[in-house]
Amino acid sequence: MEFSEEKTILTRNGYDEIQRELNEILTVKRPALVDRIREARQLGDLSENFDYHDAKHIQAMMEARIKELKAIIAHATVVEAPANDGSVGIGSKVVVKDLEDGMEDEYTIVGPAESSPSEGKISNESAVGNALLGQTVGGVVSIRTPGGAFRFEVLSVQ
Repeated sequence: MEFSEEKTILTRNGYDEIQRELNEILTVKRPALVDRIREARQLGDLSENFDYHDAKHIQAMMEARIKELKAIIAHATVVEAPANDGSVGIGSKVVVKDLEDGMEDEYTIVGPAESSPSEGKISNESAVGNALLGQTVGGVVSIRTPGGAFRFEVLSVQ
């Protein structure tokens, strides 16, 4: 994932998680990997040393992740808390009901850098997230996505 120079919106929790991940990589994972590379070098011929090549590959991916996390932090705009006016904003937990099948879902509206649909965290820039912004309990939104059209009723906003 590449990040531009524009601000990255994060919730306080998302910012803290990114800080924790970066700290763990820098203080635990990176030093352990350096030790692994050192030990693999001592085994001799590097041209056929799988452990050495594997560790170097992991090191390259880790360094890329460090760069990505630092860029996110450097350009972060932290949204401390959603507006307490009952409307959906970044950081809000929203329970919606699909008006077609009656299924209920809970979403947390977050910035793109911390979205994880499998965890119920959807980006404010996604079709669903964007449509829910500003809605209040009882509001109905119609959303067109590549997967089809949906109508949701907002059941609760926290």
